[in-house]
Amino acid sequence: MTITLVGMPGCGKSTVGRHLARHLGLRLVDGDHEIEKRIGMPIRSFFEAHGEAAFRDVEQEVIEQLSAPGQDIVLATGGGAVLRAPNRERLRRGTHVFYLRSTPEELFRRLRHDTHRPLLQVADPLRRLRELYRERDPLYRQVAHYVIETGRPSVPALVNMVLMQLELAGLVDPARVPSPIDASTGAEPG
Repeated sequence: MTITLVGMPGCGKSTVGRHLARHLGLRLVDGDHEIEKRIGMPIRSFFEAHGEAAFRDVEQEVIEQLSAPGQDIVLATGGGAVLRAPNRERLRRGTHVFYLRSTPEELFRRLRHDTHRPLLQVADPLRRLRELYRERDPLYRQVAHYVIETGRPSVPALVNMVLMQLELAGLVDPARVPSPIDASTGAEPG
């Protein structure tokens, strides 16, 4: 089983994915890291040297590979992975997709001091986040089997929400999940 996390940059895909993978005994694969391994350089450098279209070509190849049957991973995609229709179709058809939905204002609160995301190195980062959200939210919704609102919940609470949806859908045997996380403290009971 492959579980895919989609959403805006900074919504928590990598963090939630790491905890979710641990609880399900699966491997976490960060789509952007896989792309960087393939291209042999940081995405930002590749973007500057070759342009967005070339980057999206590589991203599409990586998504096709990672969403192939039998992967058994938690895949944290890049924020723009949904921009191409073949990626959306492949993820929706071949994986169980969770959209970690955050508003632009929530993302701005989380990322306002982040100097590593090229996306935010603009005169008005909140405006940029709002523009991206308007463009991408419908695409995330189109590909997602489940939408998880990330607003104020802690990471353990978000992981529990994903696990609950997987159990309700009959995709995960409750006995397979080692132990639920106490959402109030973030600690495992015991």
